Amino acid sequence: MFYELAASSWGPEEVEAMQKVIASGQFTMGAEVAAFEREFAAYFGMKHGIMVNSGSSANLVGVAALAYKKDRPLQRGDEVIVPAISWATTYHPLQQYGLKLRFVDVELDTLNMDVSKLEEALTPRTGAIVPVSILGNPAGLDVVRAFADAHGLYVLEDNCESMDAELDGRKTGTFGDLNTFSFFFSHHISTMEGGMILTDDTELAHLCRSMRAHGWTRDLPADTPLYERRSSDHFEAYRFILPGYNVRPLELEAAVGRQQLKKLPAMTAARRKNLKLFQELFAGDERFIIQRENGKSSSFSFTIILNPARNPDREKVFAALKDADIGFRIITGGCFLRHDVLKHYDYDTVGPIENAYLAHDLGFFVGNHPHDLSAQITRLREVLDTTCR
Repeated sequence: MFYELAASSWGPEEVEAMQKVIASGQFTMGAEVAAFEREFAAYFGMKHGIMVNSGSSANLVGVAALAYKKDRPLQRGDEVIVPAISWATTYHPLQQYGLKLRFVDVELDTLNMDVSKLEEALTPRTGAIVPVSILGNPAGLDVVRAFADAHGLYVLEDNCESMDAELDGRKTGTFGDLNTFSFFFSHHISTMEGGMILTDDTELAHLCRSMRAHGWTRDLPADTPLYERRSSDHFEAYRFILPGYNVRPLELEAAVGRQQLKKLPAMTAARRKNLKLFQELFAGDERFIIQRENGKSSSFSFTIILNPARNPDREKVFAALKDADIGFRIITGGCFLRHDVLKHYDYDTVGPIENAYLAHDLGFFVGNHPHDLSAQITRLREVLDTTCR
């Protein structure tokens, strides 16, 4: 395809790292996972990193950890403030733990949660906020953090689409009590499948480690606040303290992740160079609403919303993109309120939801990759300019 939605960022370094793991014979979670957790946490200036098998599992384990905190755990019936646009597994763990979702509309130009509506979303049952930085663009995380601190709320920051983005010089994925990342094929770094949780809270970190592996105590240090050891080592070796999961990562994934992390600054720089060209070609054209950069985007992709004031024909645009061999797709998971699964949820909305529906009905995105896309972006501009005259 002339302009793919996603492209591999691997080189010989990743293949060599996998070969070393294969030669070692150690495939289950071990030294490579532990090293990657340390290196990833250090890159973001956080104390604890817990690797899991996907970003979706990172969200699940994060919600579970908040539900089993010793003090002020999230409880069934508590409410969580969420944006109307994100991926499905931002929301599913909240539903699975019996929480009520309060959907807030997004800003049409940033596609992130409209933080001006946080006060309206707050009720006596509110327990947490889940901000999501959409497709590399930082959400109003500083506002969310300050609001949560003022009202005693947890912040679970879903940063699965925005690794290496920055807001006022601070990396996204560091504003939450828990922060989640994804290493899926199309994301900023790829370990095939994989995810990470970052936190500065030792109790939450230990809860995540236990929940990751069966609710087991094996990965916990002797001084953990979660439980007290007993005298029998025979029993302690297989002691379960939480109703956990098995979402452990593989050594192969972590070995690849360590190589990818070394490349991340250069890959982000390449994405930002492509973003600058996209912005130059599309800025000021009232036919298209492009994502306004909040802070410093790590540019997962390029979003375009056809201006509803011009009565656009999105199917005509899609046909032209297909003819030009340009890949495209829905923005993240679209407006979640449009999905069938919502019938299983306890939820309500905060005021009218308008922008998320517009993005769902008139929006799409095309890919960004960590290499030069000048020819592809220029061709995209030509196709849309011709089609939307």
